[in-house]
This record gives sequence, structure tokens and C-alpha cells, in this order.
Amino acid sequence: MTDRILMAPSILSADFTRLAEAVELIEAGGADYIHVDVMDGHFVPNMTIGPPVVKALSRVASMPLDVHLMIDNADSTVQWYLDAGADIVTVHVEACDHLHRVIQSIVAAGAKAGVSLNPATPVESLQDVLAIVDLVLVMSVNPGFGGQSFIPHTIERLRRLSALCAEQGASPIVEVDGGIDATIAPLVAEAGARVLVAGNAVFCQEDPVAAMNAIRAAGEAAL
Repeated sequence: MTDRILMAPSILSADFTRLAEAVELIEAGGADYIHVDVMDGHFVPNMTIGPPVVKALSRVASMPLDVHLMIDNADSTVQWYLDAGADIVTVHVEACDHLHRVIQSIVAAGAKAGVSLNPATPVESLQDVLAIVDLVLVMSVNPGFGGQSFIPHTIERLRRLSALCAEQGASPIVEVDGGIDATIAPLVAEAGARVLVAGNAVFCQEDPVAAMNAIRAAGEAAL
């Protein structure tokens, strides 16, 4: 696990008519990943983007594309996002009938594999895949929309995840997504998160780069 806090600004909150500019701005400001939220209107009650936009982003982004699939059919469509240029592909444990197989296909394609948990899904449901994933994404809101408030119970879930990883000798990096700002960042960092996804708290601010780096600094102060 890294001793740094990595920032993954979510373009869900950016101006979709100016995505290239948004990516260039936050990359120049020190972003570590570009977080891409893919929603299908079935697994979550919202619809966002698909492989064509991921492919377009891959042409302008120099930082890794951190693609979060909030979709029902990741088993059959994950290759679309790999072909489009995703560097990290995260699938939901709740949405994959064959989770182990999907993870294997991501790794075989040369990308990093992540697995995500909704707020009500037990952390223990990951125990059979922790050793083979690069990243665990803990949702701190119910997925589907940006701008939601952080669910406080996430802190305990992050601590349980850290304990489970230590018990198994597994070392995926832990990412947290939902309601993250400079106030929440130190709480999740202390509990084990190292990648912070922030959307509104970055792109809806007057100075997105300053906002992003304030969140990072607040998280690193807790380490």
C-alpha cells in the first residue's frame, strides 16, 4: 500500500462539452488517475457514457483511466472498455455472475483489475478475490449520482477491509468514492483509503486544481 494519497477526479462532474480541457487541467494540476463513471440505467438509476467516450479520453489523457463499471452486463462487455483504452477496470461484486472470470480477463488484457462494493454489501464478500485484484473501490454513497453525502458507516467498512487484507496477506490499493471532500479525506485516509475519488468537490469549485490538492493535503495530513 502506498503512503501517498492519490487523487482520481471524477469527470462525471465535469462539463461534458469540454472534457478534454477538464482532463488537461487536472492532469497539469497533479491528478493521479482520471476516474470515469460508466452507468447503464439498470444497475444504477442513471445513464452516463460508454466505450466511445472512454476511447476519446484515452487519446487526450496521459494519466491512467480509472474506469468504474456500474453496469449489469460487465461479464459480457468488459472487453469493450479494455479495447477502448481503460488502464484500470473496476467491476461490481453485485453485478458479476462470474466475478473471478471477469477479473482474470482484465488482468489477461494487461490492465489493472478492481472490484467495487455498494454500501450495503458485506466487505467479506471479497475474501475470495482479494489476492487477485489490484484495487478495491468502496462506495461511500449509493451509486448512480454525483453530489451525494458521505455515508459515515464507510469508515468502519474501510477498517474491516484493511483487517481482511492483512489477514489474507493481500495488498490491493483501496479507493473510496462518494461525498469525498477536504473534511472527509482525513477520515477515510486514516481508515485505509489511498485513492480518493472526488467529483463535485473538484469540478464544481472555482479552482478545481486547488480544490483537488486541498483534498489530497487533508488526507495526507492524517497518515
